[in-house]
Amino acid sequence: MTNLPLPRRTTLAGLGLGSAAAFLASAAAHGAEADRAQRRARDHERARQALERGEALPLAEILSRLRPELGGEVVGVEFEREDGRWIYEFKVIEPHGRLVELEVDAATARVLRRKPE
Repeated sequence: MTNLPLPRRTTLAGLGLGSAAAFLASAAAHGAEADRAQRRARDHERARQALERGEALPLAEILSRLRPELGGEVVGVEFEREDGRWIYEFKVIEPHGRLVELEVDAATARVLRRKPE
């Protein structure tokens, strides 16, 4: 055991715990980012396959059709199967800062639902 005064040992122990907490937070953030990257890759692959089968319109076409209805800046897109059809889910930040989600039929570009986040 070292002969450091008690306050110094406490400070070193606190630094050790702080470092461990920072490391765990960093690892969790990295894991969450890796999960998001995998989800984006799966979404991209499913969208590509649906497009090839004629079950969905290209994202660029959906966005050009919806531009007037979006009402803000698109900050996220997901592609998923819901009730037997392909859905684009857009996360949009409106000009006044509110986050909304638009669910859009991928085959028709029709907005199915608009809801606040």
